[in-house]
Amino acid sequence: MSTVDTALFESERARLTAVAARILGGTAEADDVVQEAWLRLARTDHVDDPPAWLTTVVTRLCLDHLRRRQTRSAAEGHTPAGPPDGADPEVDALLADRVGGALQVVLDALAPAERAAFVLHDVFAYPFDEVGEMLGRSPAAARKLASRARLRLRGAPDADDPAVRAGNRRVVEAFLAAARGGELGALLDLLAPDAVMRADRVGQRIGADALYDGAEAVAGRFRGGARGARLVSVDGEPGLAWVVGGDVKVAFAFHLDGGLVREIELLADPEVLATLSIVPAGAAERGDA
Repeated sequence: MSTVDTALFESERARLTAVAARILGGTAEADDVVQEAWLRLARTDHVDDPPAWLTTVVTRLCLDHLRRRQTRSAAEGHTPAGPPDGADPEVDALLADRVGGALQVVLDALAPAERAAFVLHDVFAYPFDEVGEMLGRSPAAARKLASRARLRLRGAPDADDPAVRAGNRRVVEAFLAAARGGELGALLDLLAPDAVMRADRVGQRIGADALYDGAEAVAGRFRGGARGARLVSVDGEPGLAWVVGGDVKVAFAFHLDGGLVREIELLADPEVLATLSIVPAGAAERGDA
């Protein structure tokens, strides 16, 4: 890393630490995340927008930490612990006027992606298109994650409505059956007229278009082409995945409204897939993680 790059990173360190500390709930792990981001920057030849690049790396590293924390807690049979020891008073003072400590306790109950989207948008005021880039998701998905987080934080009874979730799952099941059977009419019945599918950069490299715009384009892409897909839950939402040798290679995150599919995200970037909670449909219904 050049002297200029080192100076730039040092100028960003406080902001990056603040973001990581708020997502993770304390600065002990945040310092490790920021250090890892520094090492990755040092190993990268060229970055067009270092502040944005670093924020994306820090966000995804935070999601990795949260996923491992949840997995560890589930294996040990207890809920996640509170913020780790060693909090930095300077960082805490910087954030105190934005999110109080009491809210952090509630944040611990959120799914990692919901938590990150809420913190980045509602606490640090990043617009949803930038939040989506950081999470490797579409702006609409980032908006929905933050909205779900707000509902959960308010304790809204419909924040995770089982009836809505079950209805959405049935729509995706019907979509998969129609796709496997090559039933164009059935696919169109399940898609909103202005439905879209967006593919990430890795998905585009393996043959997908960046955008399928409109129900006919989306249906045409899936018609007869989902034989290897299986039903899953993607961050709590119904979806599909292609799994090879036990590893998810491509995930399709479905976003529905009023019983119709409005948007599908084709996610193939391994770094993004590693931050998602992808659970087989049967396990998701039983509540397994």
